[in-house]
Amino acid sequence: MADGRVERGVVYGPSGKGLDVYRCDGSTSRPAVLLWHGRGPDERDVLEPLARAVAERGVVVFVPDWRSDAPDGGRAHLWESIVFVRGNAGAFGGDAARIVLAGWSLGGKAAAGVGLDGAGPERWRPSGVVAIASGFDAPAPSTGRVPLDDVAATQIEPVPFWLVHGTRDAIVDVEQSRRFADALRQRGWRTTLVEADTDHAGVVMTEYDPERGRCTPARVRHAIEAGRRTAHVLADAALAS
Repeated sequence: MADGRVERGVVYGPSGKGLDVYRCDGSTSRPAVLLWHGRGPDERDVLEPLARAVAERGVVVFVPDWRSDAPDGGRAHLWESIVFVRGNAGAFGGDAARIVLAGWSLGGKAAAGVGLDGAGPERWRPSGVVAIASGFDAPAPSTGRVPLDDVAATQIEPVPFWLVHGTRDAIVDVEQSRRFADALRQRGWRTTLVEADTDHAGVVMTEYDPERGRCTPARVRHAIEAGRRTAHVLADAALAS
């Protein structure tokens, strides 16, 4: 993907946070993915390899910064990014009626919380949710509630869920996604679980660099292959919306 197809540092809300937009061509009304990074503050760059791979399949991808260390746990940033993408998807070639909400690690938990909530701005619901290497038994930063508890209690109309998890994940055990998938299915929610032979970083096409204290683009084969598989899941979820 040429750099001209990436728009960087677009300010998305009152907080002044920025996001990057990835798209493959000038076509309009493409399905969109809003993709949240994990716990590390303002790490939208970490998801660039994955976002590029998704955009190459004909999807407009929005990747915002947000801060889990904010006083509200990042809730305002997350919801501001939703409001921005809903209102501005068309300006970047996206279709505001077809937005899949996705996230990695803590960002995936946040996305799951929104998918189960239905009480955000204008009671918006995403077309689908993709949670990557996430846990679901603690409060989501987007809602302050536990997704597993919400599954048991919610009465809202289901949206499709896709869960992706590495079987080598030592940060968030793959059993988290397995249990959540079972809980969703028991309530009649359409759910797909994809397991990959990789770790917590590899599932988003990255590898952890201890010297930098952050994830960097993958060089090892298992992470590259797993990341591509995750990209296919995200694109398929968006194209099905």
